[in-house]
Amino acid sequence: MVRQPTAKIALGAVGAALAVTACGADAGATRTTGTAAGGAKALPVGGAPVKLDPAELSTKIDNPYFPLTPGDRRVYRETGPDGTKGRVVVTVTNKTKRIANGVTARVVRDTVSEAGKGVIEDTFDWYAQDKAGNVWYLGEDTKEYENGKVTSTAGSFEAGVDGAQPGVAMPGDPKVGLRYRQEYFKGEAEDAGEVFSLGERVDVPFGIFDRVLMTKDTTPLQPKILEYKLYARNVGTVLALGISGGSDREELVSFRRGRG
Repeated sequence: MVRQPTAKIALGAVGAALAVTACGADAGATRTTGTAAGGAKALPVGGAPVKLDPAELSTKIDNPYFPLTPGDRRVYRETGPDGTKGRVVVTVTNKTKRIANGVTARVVRDTVSEAGKGVIEDTFDWYAQDKAGNVWYLGEDTKEYENGKVTSTAGSFEAGVDGAQPGVAMPGDPKVGLRYRQEYFKGEAEDAGEVFSLGERVDVPFGIFDRVLMTKDTTPLQPKILEYKLYARNVGTVLALGISGGSDREELVSFRRGRG
């Protein structure tokens, strides 16, 4: 690695987060609605059923913390706990997909490659935004590769199929303490998020950002895992850090904006 950038995150938030690492894995797992100290509108958690009105959702996604304009291309550098280097390319396509629950979603492609191995994972994610600005995650078609051959499709799901439910990728009105599920397909995909801070400062290869939103992400399927994700306004995800259950790091290297 030519440059070793450091995540300059407010010590107060990180210190508090580390203090609750041991109990973070069950965040919202048994609730039926999300909660927020700031009074933000409740969002689904756990396996609570949600019925979305397709007429209320759009493939135009302009949430400032999670913008997805066709043509956007984000490149991340990934470093695994063992020092393995990887490259993640996230491209917002001009394609849409009609989901089983009736919602039309924007298709985003996420490709992971590893030095000496080529592509090891290729995923198509599906998103839509409601009128309140919440970005809904409606499923994914994912494939893992080894030597050019598909070895697994674990984690794939589609809202409305086999009990799978939509989750929230980013709230429209994020408040500290707001909890929500990010995805739900029982036994396969049960990620949960909590807005932990709105005032972080982050330095990654692409730039330095202030007033960054930080979430604390967990899953009951792997209780030891705790990850922080940081989102800059008008850019999206700039940094992801494995805090417990792994020390992987994914940081934004470049961002090319699409024209829509």
